[in-house]
Amino acid sequence: MRETVTVWSGTVRAGHWALAGCVLVCLWFYEGGAWHEWLGRVALLLASWRATVGWLTLEPQLSFANFVRGPAATFAHARALFSGKRPRYLGHNPLGGWMIVALLAAAVLAGVSGMAYVMEDYWGDPLLGAVHQIAGWSFVVLVPLHVGGVVLTSILQRENLIAAMFTGRKRAPGPGETRAD
Repeated sequence: MRETVTVWSGTVRAGHWALAGCVLVCLWFYEGGAWHEWLGRVALLLASWRATVGWLTLEPQLSFANFVRGPAATFAHARALFSGKRPRYLGHNPLGGWMIVALLAAAVLAGVSGMAYVMEDYWGDPLLGAVHQIAGWSFVVLVPLHVGGVVLTSILQRENLIAAMFTGRKRAPGPGETRAD
């Protein structure tokens, strides 16, 4: 068995699964209520923390600068993936990087609009309600795409990425594999 390396810290993994749980429970209680509001605030806090860390940290697997690529690099990765090549990234690949941005943006937008929607000054504002619903329901599309991308990448690379998000460890890069984060 090949050596493994730590890719994601316990803090990042706990934040990932906590945010996922908060989003799923908020979708379950989509009509509002105490659980929806409380967990929506927790989700906003978690997503804001991860976005802040992504912009400010120098740690390679956490820094957006190391895995959020421009359109040319992202499309090149997608072309390589669908042409039968299997580029391997130790951290997130360019498509995964943009999925993280989309998921965090949706969580922040849903959280901010939801909090504003229940504030006295904006109570029931239809525009805020629409923004909150669009951002919240975007998870119905984004989460299956995210999980599908993880499963597809796991199959193509013969590596269990779901297990890696629990353990924080992935197979060490081998000869000819990219070490890019």
